Amino acid sequence: MIERIRKNKAMIWDLAVNDFAIKYAGSYFGIFWAFVQPIITILVYWCVFEFGLKSTAPIPNVSYIVWFATGMIPWFFFSDAVNAVTNSFIEYSYLVKKVVFDIEFLPIVKIISNLFIHLFFVGLLVIISLANGQKMTLHFIEVFYYMLCLILFAYAIGKITSSIIVFFKDLGQIVNIVLQIGLWVTPIIWSYIIVPEKFQWIVKLNPVFYIVEGYRDSFIEGKWFFQKPLLTVYFWLFTSLLLIIGKVVFKKLKPHFADVL
Repeated sequence: MIERIRKNKAMIWDLAVNDFAIKYAGSYFGIFWAFVQPIITILVYWCVFEFGLKSTAPIPNVSYIVWFATGMIPWFFFSDAVNAVTNSFIEYSYLVKKVVFDIEFLPIVKIISNLFIHLFFVGLLVIISLANGQKMTLHFIEVFYYMLCLILFAYAIGKITSSIIVFFKDLGQIVNIVLQIGLWVTPIIWSYIIVPEKFQWIVKLNPVFYIVEGYRDSFIEGKWFFQKPLLTVYFWLFTSLLLIIGKVVFKKLKPHFADVL
């Protein structure tokens, strides 16, 4: 798969750029909307929780907006990427029906398309952090490792859901509901330390926990991923299992895609 991506990287890049460009082509302000909605969402949650509910960051001397944004921004990418990849085969059904086109590239195209927006918000997160007195240390480079984790985990889930939704259209609604629940069960708005210590392992079973806390480690805590060996091993074993399942499901269902699309 990696070798095929390398050989077709120019085509994949062009498709990703085109996908990003046409997503908002019909609206007056174009791709402007891709950035406005997440920004407004962050501002609304920030105002409600910090000023309305008087919430504070669980880390001393850290602004709540910095702590909250470092969790919310990776979640935006994860949620959007999973949704986009899930619907990739249906959206590009005309390519799926072409025998000469390798449709396994479509989930990757969707991931890259959403990555453009995520990179902008990582840059915005740097500005927010500096504006609130948060110092950038060498640990910041670790955000790219957790970005890779985010990409592969979203791809692994999307590879499974994108194959199944071709035959079971209701899966799209189920994915949306699960993602809505996921926002609240993942310690993004709240801190996992409020959970009794003997039950915190349940929260940590969520692989997105590893990524969200990783972003916070990169921007705030100043911790390296190898300082959490058990969580790191668990995340990669879980993601690898999903990738294997996704490959098997895709391979089994692919021959029937053209019949139902």
